[in-house]
Amino acid sequence: MRILLVEDEENIRDVVKLNLEMEDYEVVTAKDGKTALKFIKGQHFDLLILDVMLPEVDGFQICEQVRLTNTDIPIIFLTAKDTTPDRIEGLKRGADDYLTKPFNLEELLLRVNNLIRRTSKSLGNIPDKFEFGDNKVNFATYEATGNQGAFTLTKKEAMLLKLLVERKNEVVSRQQILQSVWGYDVYPSTRTIDNFILSFRKYFEQDPKQPSFFRSVRGVGYKFVV
Repeated sequence: MRILLVEDEENIRDVVKLNLEMEDYEVVTAKDGKTALKFIKGQHFDLLILDVMLPEVDGFQICEQVRLTNTDIPIIFLTAKDTTPDRIEGLKRGADDYLTKPFNLEELLLRVNNLIRRTSKSLGNIPDKFEFGDNKVNFATYEATGNQGAFTLTKKEAMLLKLLVERKNEVVSRQQILQSVWGYDVYPSTRTIDNFILSFRKYFEQDPKQPSFFRSVRGVGYKFVV
């Protein structure tokens, strides 16, 4: 699971990052709002931790912009703005939680764990046996049936297909696919994804040249449509 931590105080940023990494999260940090928005646009994250008082763009504005296109990602405010109107404003902007400084690290970790677990359940309710059109896929065994009969998916094919299914009818960028399926630090070229999608079309589309399930979005990525 990947977390974006946006905090301009270096000491707090380093301590929170270290503790999140000890919980086996991958943590990306930003110290200003402009950089944070750039990361959010180009990368996939499973949770955002935002300070409110930030250089360039404040946390409330970041939250508001994220919610215009993504209503699912959990957002926690971690801030010194501790008045009731501040809390109400943060929640109105779309945050899931609001924790004020000074804070207890264990409490923050519990809130992060709870939000990610809750979101993972809602996004991960894809059954092992999934059907679309005349196609059948078993994500537990990697067995599938398509327009050419029965076959076995590779592990990477199953991971990519499940990601697209979980985000059905949404555009998933090549960058997000690479980070989610291959990992953030080491992954192949984006052309690899294109080849996987071509394979899916051959497996599952009645007419691979006129795909109905696996759609390309020029310059961005792909969308699984059902």
